[in-house]
Amino acid sequence: MNSASFAARAQFSIVRSYAASIEEVWELWTTKSGIESWWGPEGFDVTVTSLDLRPGGQLIYLMTAVAPDQVAFMKSAGMPLTSECRVTYTEVSSTRRLAYKTLADFVPGVAPYDVGTVVELKQVAGEVQLKITFDAMHDDLWTQRARAGHESQLRKLDALMSARGKAVRV
Repeated sequence: MNSASFAARAQFSIVRSYAASIEEVWELWTTKSGIESWWGPEGFDVTVTSLDLRPGGQLIYLMTAVAPDQVAFMKSAGMPLTSECRVTYTEVSSTRRLAYKTLADFVPGVAPYDVGTVVELKQVAGEVQLKITFDAMHDDLWTQRARAGHESQLRKLDALMSARGKAVRV
């Protein structure tokens, strides 16, 4: 997929609010321990192997299916249980905004292409508003799967924040 079609793809957003400081939420998005504590859809574990938080820097992690349903899906789709994933940061504005591209190189029969994501944090009245905007994928089915994966991932973040005594508003 060339950069012209990449820029023209549709986008979708997910919004959350947390009764937390902006620094607490930023740390979960920008440190090895923070990312490993919640990143990836439910049923997957993540191990960060490299983190270079700057424009042009990369987050490299291993995502492993561990829950029976996810293991079965990965096997039936002909996908490996563990995949190396790469995020390339395009913008890092401390405690306010992250933008990055994720290489979608895991879809059987589809040439690899970049998927853009923007994470925006705003402190408002004792809460952190989190807005995440994602590019759609190459077709409707994979876009639905991506949306479900992002919603699942954010449920893990919500659970982590709740466990830390931080109220979550969806």
